[in-house]
Amino acid sequence: MPLQDNASRRLEPNRKSLLHRSLDGIAVWVGIATLATAAAMATYTLSENSGYDQLADMAVHQLDLYAAGIESELSKYESLPSILELDRSMFVLLQSPNDRALGEKVSKSLLNLNVRVGSLAILLMDGNGLVLASSNWYEPQSFVGHDLSDTPFFGDAVRGGQARSFVADATRGAPHCYFARAIVEREQVVGVVAVKVSLESVESTWIEYAAGSQSEKLLVIDENGVVIMSSNPQWRYKTLQQLSSNQRHALEGTDRYPRGRLQPLGLEFERTLAYGTHLARLRDPARPDAHTLFVTEEQAMVRPGWRLMTLSDVADVQRDARRAALGAAALAALLALLALHMLQRRRALAHRLAAREALQRAKDELEVRVQERTAELRDANAALICEIAEHKRTEQILREAQDELVQAGRLALLGRMSAAITHEINQPLTALRALSDNSRRLLAASRLSSVERNLKAIADLTERMGRITAQLKSFARKAPPPSGTVLLCHAVGNTLELFKSRIEPEGVQVHIDVPEGLRVPCDGYRLEQVLLNLIGNALDSMKQSSLKRLTVRAIVSDDRVRVRVSDTGTGLPESVLSHLFEPFFSTKPAGEGLGLGLVISSGIVQEFGSSLRALNLPEGAAFEFDLQLERERIHV
Repeated sequence: MPLQDNASRRLEPNRKSLLHRSLDGIAVWVGIATLATAAAMATYTLSENSGYDQLADMAVHQLDLYAAGIESELSKYESLPSILELDRSMFVLLQSPNDRALGEKVSKSLLNLNVRVGSLAILLMDGNGLVLASSNWYEPQSFVGHDLSDTPFFGDAVRGGQARSFVADATRGAPHCYFARAIVEREQVVGVVAVKVSLESVESTWIEYAAGSQSEKLLVIDENGVVIMSSNPQWRYKTLQQLSSNQRHALEGTDRYPRGRLQPLGLEFERTLAYGTHLARLRDPARPDAHTLFVTEEQAMVRPGWRLMTLSDVADVQRDARRAALGAAALAALLALLALHMLQRRRALAHRLAAREALQRAKDELEVRVQERTAELRDANAALICEIAEHKRTEQILREAQDELVQAGRLALLGRMSAAITHEINQPLTALRALSDNSRRLLAASRLSSVERNLKAIADLTERMGRITAQLKSFARKAPPPSGTVLLCHAVGNTLELFKSRIEPEGVQVHIDVPEGLRVPCDGYRLEQVLLNLIGNALDSMKQSSLKRLTVRAIVSDDRVRVRVSDTGTGLPESVLSHLFEPFFSTKPAGEGLGLGLVISSGIVQEFGSSLRALNLPEGAAFEFDLQLERERIHV
């Protein structure tokens, strides 16, 4: 018995030691599991919130782009009713609404404007909402004769002077917008002009973008909480809130929404995130128990009452958060095990701490040096970026100044031509005065045949004046008109018409050798600008010549024609030929030229696919360039 008691007393401490070690092991594993769980939960929350914030930031930028796109599309047409209000023919038609000829004339004018601006329709209504003229007057579905007094945009325009109203297309479902403005005379609304615009192109772009990105959806919500545009066409005319029967009937009664389409979208806001962002749940109508979580971001538009909303799917964010949580849990468990291992081996590794500390100090010093060098490189890079930006700004300023000087050169030449053109116009004006006085006396004497001849002469004179002023206008403008085809002989004739007042008084012989029927595929106005500059230079060079002969010749070779303008002037020195087409180089006295005429002409000829060349002839100088003949006219 005593031996048994001694054995029991010796085994008792061993049992307690084993029990303590087991309890310590369990505590360690429980601690590791708790640490891993806490790390996973914290990481999941942080990763999820960070993902939500990133989605919100992206949505804010996207909303700015989408809002700018809508505003840009609508702004193109918003001022159009105000411009049409100034058209005097509108007032005349409103005063004579039964004049069918005038109504058709105004409708045709609206049709031309509608085609140019790209709107759907332009309407003119009287003060009672009756359409008097419309751009679709020729179509079976013409608005002419329809009463639109019940439309929202008409009522808003009459009450407030102008209106902007969204109206759905009941047939196609595409969103339309009306811009309207009241026409007021003597403080009374006598009519309303309206422009119908389609937003289908903007919505189509969203739909195409949504097809490539399933994680983001876009909505435009009006002041009634109705989705009027969406990257998902099935959501169009859905409501954010559940509507009562009375509310639904009231909205459908406005004729702004298709009947039977005002159903709730099924979007439920769960909670508010940072910076006003919301986490929302969108339920699937086909499966009530299925739903999708979205981060929603809203932005009010310039248009009163309209809001832009993006729905960003959080599935990727939650998946990434789960992965990050698993990674954090694994990392936390690994770190805990490593910490335990390090604690167990702390005594064994004490002698290595000194070496590690020395290595750490060297590493810190290296990092400091690297950071200093990185800061120096960053500063140098920033300075280089600023210098490049400054060079670009300087280059832009110089380019703009050069463009302005080019235009100034054209206007300077125009100023030198003004005196001659004034003289050219004064002669027809004097003739017009004499013919009109004579016609009045002939009319009193009932000599109608003589009056008819005088009127024909007046018409010819006005046509001549119109050609002169048209040439002057086409040369003065800065922007080139669209390219086309032009008869070469007409371009030469129109240009010589402008110099008629110089050619005859200066005794210049003009020799034109341009076959009729030659048509070249280029812009007539710009071709005339080239000829105008070359002929003007030729006349200037012959001021001191005893024999003044100007020759314009067209030489056909295969499918091209060479146009040459030659003179009997002083010619071109060899030292001048290499600098003729340099900007601001001029052989004329100071104050008579900017040295830009040949530069402009050379640029225009290069746009035609050719080059402007200068050469000396035995009798003077010549400038020539080649043009492609129109294929159908090469046989001329």
